[in-house]
Amino acid sequence: MAANSYLVRAPLLDPKQQVIGYKFAWQKTGESGDLAREAEQHQLFSFVAEHVGDARLGLLFLDAHSAVLSAAALQILPPASTVLVLNRADLVDEDHLAPAAGLRRRGFGLALRDADLAWLESDETVVPLITHVELGADHPELAPISKLARSRKIPLSVVVNRFPGWREFDACALMGLNGIFGDICRTPRLPNPAEKPSPQAVLILQLMQLVQDNADIRHLEKILNQDGSISEKLLHHMNSARFGLDGRIESMRQAVAMLGYKPLFRWLSLLLAITSKSGFSPALLQAAIIRGRFIELLGQGLLHRSEADNLFVVGTFSLLDQLLGIPVDQVFSQVVLPEPVALALRSREGVYGPFLALAEACEQDDGGAEALASALSMDAQRVNQAHFAAMVWAQNIKL
Repeated sequence: MAANSYLVRAPLLDPKQQVIGYKFAWQKTGESGDLAREAEQHQLFSFVAEHVGDARLGLLFLDAHSAVLSAAALQILPPASTVLVLNRADLVDEDHLAPAAGLRRRGFGLALRDADLAWLESDETVVPLITHVELGADHPELAPISKLARSRKIPLSVVVNRFPGWREFDACALMGLNGIFGDICRTPRLPNPAEKPSPQAVLILQLMQLVQDNADIRHLEKILNQDGSISEKLLHHMNSARFGLDGRIESMRQAVAMLGYKPLFRWLSLLLAITSKSGFSPALLQAAIIRGRFIELLGQGLLHRSEADNLFVVGTFSLLDQLLGIPVDQVFSQVVLPEPVALALRSREGVYGPFLALAEACEQDDGGAEALASALSMDAQRVNQAHFAAMVWAQNIKL
């Protein structure tokens, strides 16, 4: 892997905004041309093959062209969950078609990004090989191609890419289409100034403030018991296999004592993120969890271990206004966050701010991750490993 190659992910969403896969790429650099592109694709295939293992991340979309259809890494990538995205020019002669057909026989998906209706209806050589068509949200033939795909005897899925905003995503969702929403974190549904936090959100914020104040455990127990769903979730969390406890925890006091205040604050921050009354997006929640875990992993070895939970909260809270549909100042008015956390969220400054800025940069294909990583004395290998590990970890979170 090149020293300056930084991984970028774009979530693949179903119409209900559930994350069902990712499209991976390297962040754009100044290099261009066929040889540079071929080298980058080989590097990306190798990185994903090395790290994906048994991770269940859904479908993995990877840009490709004819020169990499025989890449060694394709012997390791999981065929059933890997889709290679090609242009028609990559499948124009037998030298291209033969390896593509071999990949299909092994179970790989093949997608075309430049298909049109007339060609899809008439081609008898390439079309039988492809499993997906990748179209822009503004493609003039999106609707008829989608109709054709639904009527085909050979399975063909339309995947929409490059959404200008949520309105376009919602329109495609109404057509039952999946979509790659690369700018999801930078394309917020505007918060409603008149929107108020739900009663459960208010209660969680109250609990978070009590934790910040190191309130007596009996007081916390009393507040926790006011909402049966919160207390039930906490007991389920504590009694899950990950804790490996000998006996079963039955009371809130036991749960808080065993978990500890900082981990409780972290758990409450996740719970707060799913309390929106309207417009909740599972994909945004996933992005928030990935951010939190990503910067937590980046901070390991650089910050004191006791600060790791603060890093996680910085990451999840950075998307809280979008998740709750309310301005972030309303959240800050109800819970006093540690000053370094608040500073990172407001201005990306202080001890935690640069970590958050780097995680945000890795969500953008032109985000300048290299300079931000260098400022933290990190290389691409460390950042990319933390990024991928965060995705795998987030996939297994249950609230």
